[in-house]
Amino acid sequence: MRIQSWFLLRRRLSIAPLRLCAFALITLCLAAEAQWQKQSIGITSRFRGVSAVSAKVAWASGSRGTCVRTIDGGVTWQTVSVPGAEALDFRDVDAFDANTAYLLSIGEGDRSRIYKTTDAGQHWTLQFTNRNPKAFFDAMAFSDVNHGVAVSDPVEGRFLIIKTSDGGASWVEVHPQEMPPALEGKRAFAASGSCIAVQGRDRIWIGTGGKAARVFSSNNGGLVWQVASTPILSGQPSTGIFSIAFRDAKHGVIVGGDYTKEGDSRDNVATTTDGGRTWNTVKGPIPRGFRSGVAYLPGAKTPVVVAVGPSGSDYSLDGGATWASLGDDGYHAISFARDGSGWVVGESGRVAKYSGLPEIRGRSAKEP
Repeated sequence: MRIQSWFLLRRRLSIAPLRLCAFALITLCLAAEAQWQKQSIGITSRFRGVSAVSAKVAWASGSRGTCVRTIDGGVTWQTVSVPGAEALDFRDVDAFDANTAYLLSIGEGDRSRIYKTTDAGQHWTLQFTNRNPKAFFDAMAFSDVNHGVAVSDPVEGRFLIIKTSDGGASWVEVHPQEMPPALEGKRAFAASGSCIAVQGRDRIWIGTGGKAARVFSSNNGGLVWQVASTPILSGQPSTGIFSIAFRDAKHGVIVGGDYTKEGDSRDNVATTTDGGRTWNTVKGPIPRGFRSGVAYLPGAKTPVVVAVGPSGSDYSLDGGATWASLGDDGYHAISFARDGSGWVVGESGRVAKYSGLPEIRGRSAKEP
């Protein structure tokens, strides 16, 4: 059924306003609940990383050294885990096709690692092992298959950044003096592998939390950095920015909150229109709880954003200014491919494929 806006429904249906509201609400909820098509993987690991490549190909990663991939749109999933890495927690996966993917594991010291495969997971190359006992890597992002960047929690008062320009064959630390000092108690979050975002090879954004929720940004590949305050909830170790996404060099969105209060929707989303120099409080309806992942829908007719968290998922048709529910099933991470296909992942092996958005306000938010 095509979902029309409330006002359009009122013109077309001669029923009482109260009955109309109830009808529209029930219909919208039923439509929203159907937007994630659950898929069976047969694995009970907690998934925190997901990378959608196309309508057919996607990769996911998580606890107990787990990595899986599909090449048939999720009909079947194949385990392609790293041998000997069963004790690692892979919080991030970045894939580029059915054969090529990077994995990042989190943890103190040498538990923070980056692996790569170019043969669909038959073999994995350990490309980076953290040797700094004070470092804890949280996430990575790639502008293409050769150029990537990864971020660690602060070391000696500054966030630690490493980069590659040769497909991970070498990872080089960005000189720490070029990174603005981090506030005491400040950190990045490894909740979904998406606290860092890139646009091309030069623009990098990092969302942080703890004492203050701030965004660090660089316009020259990490040589020089700026930092901006945001209105996202902060002040406690469990609060801050958990995910950041940009649809172009100027327009971006951040989500977060307090992961110990999954249903708390205070100050959990903000947007920017100037490349992250300033961040604006969202005044309309906001996501309905703590959110750990956010992504733009590529190719949409409007600036569509989808956010996920343990208490449910939400979407926005106006770049993050107002939000509506996509259901109460909890997910930790989200990823869209360039063709508009997407996946979400969560607890106990939960995986679901994106199947479109409800049509509301008289316009479609589905991909063209």
